Amino acid sequence: MKQRVGIARAFAILPKMLLLDEPFGALDALTRARLQDELMKICEATKATTVMVTHDVDEAVLLSDRIVMMTNGPAATIGEILEVKLPRPRERLTLAHDSHYMDYRSAVLEFLYAKQSHPLAA
Repeated sequence: MKQRVGIARAFAILPKMLLLDEPFGALDALTRARLQDELMKICEATKATTVMVTHDVDEAVLLSDRIVMMTNGPAATIGEILEVKLPRPRERLTLAHDSHYMDYRSAVLEFLYAKQSHPLAA
């Protein structure tokens, strides 16, 4: 509940920029999906720039126009930037069967597992 209140407070002031660090991480799947949908609606209505840290690949592809993938380690740097050119508004059930969505998802997984797990092989 604290997490939901914190998110609501952030949205209530209608910021021009919203910084979110794993905002949906501790939520159950249904609540997480509802809040992700609300975030998309609010960002569309307010045109707020949103920067969000997430470790959830599907969340990143669903919510993002740009995914900045970081390298491993304490000296992490930007590894790759992926432009997500899926049309908005985005519907999660429609995207589940969209080949472009799957391509973006695969690109992020490829970076995370192939290039970061075995960087010399990539």
